[in-house]
Amino acid sequence: MQELKQQIDKDRLPHHVGVIMDGNGRWAQGQGKPRVFGHHSAVEAVRATVEACAELGVGYLTLYAFSTENWDRPEMEVGALMKLLVDTIGSEMHMMLDNGIRLATIGDTEGLPEATRDALAFGIEQTATGEGMTLILALNYSGKWDIARAARQLALEAASGRMRADEVDEGVLGARLSTHAYPDPELIIRTSGEHRLSNFFLWQAAYAEFYFSPVFWPEFRKPDLYAAIVDFQQRERRFGKTSEQLKRATNP
Repeated sequence: MQELKQQIDKDRLPHHVGVIMDGNGRWAQGQGKPRVFGHHSAVEAVRATVEACAELGVGYLTLYAFSTENWDRPEMEVGALMKLLVDTIGSEMHMMLDNGIRLATIGDTEGLPEATRDALAFGIEQTATGEGMTLILALNYSGKWDIARAARQLALEAASGRMRADEVDEGVLGARLSTHAYPDPELIIRTSGEHRLSNFFLWQAAYAEFYFSPVFWPEFRKPDLYAAIVDFQQRERRFGKTSEQLKRATNP
């Protein structure tokens, strides 16, 4: 673990990391356990990832905790996930406070159960003065929902005369996304060997680097996070330019 950590250049960290936490159910079934067992076992992976990012100096970490499509799962599993979220916010409060972590959320949180909303509000209030990393929980969130919500807001503004159609550009729409207060993610990690976004950060991921880990989320630990960041730092981020253009900009 230490060798991987020592390879990380602290001056070239991704400012914002997004994580698609995948594989809880399949991991549990492989252990001969119910899917809910996987979700409970994943708390340690969350703790390790949050601590590792905070210790390194990552500015923002978004965890894709519950998508709009997850409501289609069995009612018992959804209920267990909501209760686990409430319990985890309480149990991890000291860790967040000790690391100066601010808690935030994105998504249609009004659609969550009242107990979940209350726990989130409590966590956000208690950590509001944190001066370290911002931990963003994507709950009842999807990229399509986010873009549609922003488009609906622009349509209402246009209908009321506050916005003209020819004024709408990428910046105007982006300012109405739920992530408008945060930088776009530079690194998105997905666990369990799957290779898709699953409706996560569809707009924001335009220039993100992707890292697909074969590790199921309940087994994801600090060395896995370090490996993803080392891989990220080995890539050339061109943003549409050529390698030669980047070299000239760096060495005029």
